[in-house]
Amino acid sequence: MLNDAVRQRLVKAALEARRHAYAAYSGYRVAAALLCADGRIFTGVNVENAVYPLGLCAERTAVVKAVSEGCREFRAIVVVTPNAGAPCGACRQVLWEFAPDLHVVVADAQGRIHWEASLRALLPRPFGAGDLSEVEGG
Repeated sequence: MLNDAVRQRLVKAALEARRHAYAAYSGYRVAAALLCADGRIFTGVNVENAVYPLGLCAERTAVVKAVSEGCREFRAIVVVTPNAGAPCGACRQVLWEFAPDLHVVVADAQGRIHWEASLRALLPRPFGAGDLSEVEGG
């Protein structure tokens, strides 16, 4: 669980990052603030593309930034959306790769926290590295 000071620091970081979201097509600006085990915070925003499937969600942007800087252990993520929408399935799966016990906090564009949950609750029956242990024909 997060204490209130850390939770608010993450919400503030996500709100500040949200200014940089590139939501040219949907107008749905999303930001995430990812807390590493070492205390560093990495932010990410959604980056849309005219070829819609090529867009990238804020949560995955934050994960890629963190991993590229050597952080692979995460404690919590705050996601800020216009209406406190949940992380998509692809983001849940990417987060699972590094942090099955991640604490997820979702807030709206005014910084009001709407709900919190564990990643385990948000992604039942995930696919992980253990599922690759027995490959057919190998």
